[in-house]
Amino acid sequence: MNLIDSAYARAEANGFGQSCEPPVGRLLATLAAALPPGARVLEIGTGAGAGTAWLASGLLPRTDVSVVSVELDPAISAIAAQGEWPAFVELRVGDALEFLAAAEGGFDLIFADAMAGKSEGIEHTLARLNPRGTLVVDDMRAVDDWPDAFKVRQDLVRRTLLDDPGLVCVELEHGTGVIIGVRRPPTG
Repeated sequence: MNLIDSAYARAEANGFGQSCEPPVGRLLATLAAALPPGARVLEIGTGAGAGTAWLASGLLPRTDVSVVSVELDPAISAIAAQGEWPAFVELRVGDALEFLAAAEGGFDLIFADAMAGKSEGIEHTLARLNPRGTLVVDDMRAVDDWPDAFKVRQDLVRRTLLDDPGLVCVELEHGTGVIIGVRRPPTG
C-alpha cells in the first residue's frame, strides 16, 4: 500500500474524518514536485497524515528536501506516526504558533491546515514563508454547518492573504476552497 492509501486507511480505522481531501492532496503533490533542491516544507496540522503523504509522494524519490509536519493533538499525531515515512519527513507534536516562533529559517512550501497558523496567527505563518515560497490554505469555502465564528475567521484570513502586497494569490473552489499565495521576492 502506498503512502497516500495508508494514510487514508489509518484515518478511517481510527475514525479521523478531517483528512486532506484528494483534490487538495493532488494540488499539494504537484506543488511539492516543483520545489527546488534543498527545499523546506512545513505542514501545520498533520492529522492522520494524509496531507503529509500527498506532500511526500510529490517529492519522492528525492531525498534532498525536508518536510516538517506539526500536530497539536498527541493522540492524532500517534495515528500519523504509524506510517512508514521517508527519512526526509519529520512529525512533531506541539503548538504550531510556538513552532513558528522558534523555527530557524523559512519554508519554501507551507500547507496551513489547522486553526493555529491559519485562522489564528496567519501573520506568523507568513513570516516563515521564503521569497518565492508558496502558501496553501484550505477550508476557505464556507460550509453551512460550520460555526459562524469560523466563517468570520475565514473572511479575515481571506482578506489578510488577498490584500497582502507581498503575496500574489489566487482563490480556488478546489476541495473545501483553497487560497494559494506566493511570496514576492524583495525588490531592488
